[in-house]
Amino acid sequence: MSSEKSDAIVIRQVDFSESSSVLTLFTRDFGKISSLAKGAKRLKSAFEGSLDLLSECQVVFIHKSSGLDLLTEAQLISRFKPSPKSLTHLYGGFYIAELLNSLTEENDPHPELYDAAVEALAVLSSELPPYCAIFRFELLTLREIGQLPDFETCTICQSQIFLGDRSRFWVSESGLICSQCGHPEYERTEIQSGAIAVIRKLIEGDAATLDRLSISQEQRRDIRKLLTSVISAILGKRPKTTKLLGF
Repeated sequence: MSSEKSDAIVIRQVDFSESSSVLTLFTRDFGKISSLAKGAKRLKSAFEGSLDLLSECQVVFIHKSSGLDLLTEAQLISRFKPSPKSLTHLYGGFYIAELLNSLTEENDPHPELYDAAVEALAVLSSELPPYCAIFRFELLTLREIGQLPDFETCTICQSQIFLGDRSRFWVSESGLICSQCGHPEYERTEIQSGAIAVIRKLIEGDAATLDRLSISQEQRRDIRKLLTSVISAILGKRPKTTKLLGF
């Protein structure tokens, strides 16, 4: 069996024995993999303390056709160090790990999603506000797995949604509904035009967009509600860490 090499983010850890761990890694080249790291919990091991949760590292592993892959080497690239002044930065990292684990399949590579996760974790390891980084990662994840709602046109009449229109969002329609198509049952799902504008910028822009983008509390509330409803509908349950985010 040949060895494989890739950059990876540690997204889950489970004790296997007194000295070993089972790790779920999201790799850039191979997607999500489950691997056994023998001796990882020893003070001196081949992994040199590089396998902390949300650490990015370069790994070498032996892929097996059945059962767990065998992790043989790991070299730390960067460690997740959330701002000590904000629990949202810490829990935001946990949320990213949960989404990577629950919304992706084994051995299904998504290099762009990997890069988006690295960028988001870098923001969460800084003093920058965490909100846009988390929102952008959620939106890019939905796009990568083919579940991104349509934020440009009405899902009923297919007309373009203009900012300023009192549009609604309905999960079962997987997108926006213009004011002309909005029935009474959609009234509680109205979303601000400003929130739609922020969503569009986060999808279309790059990581540098986060530094320039300002977001109000009301916009933050609308986007959080919308994205939680979409992700919960996909998973069939609400992600556990959303209640810890605090926004």
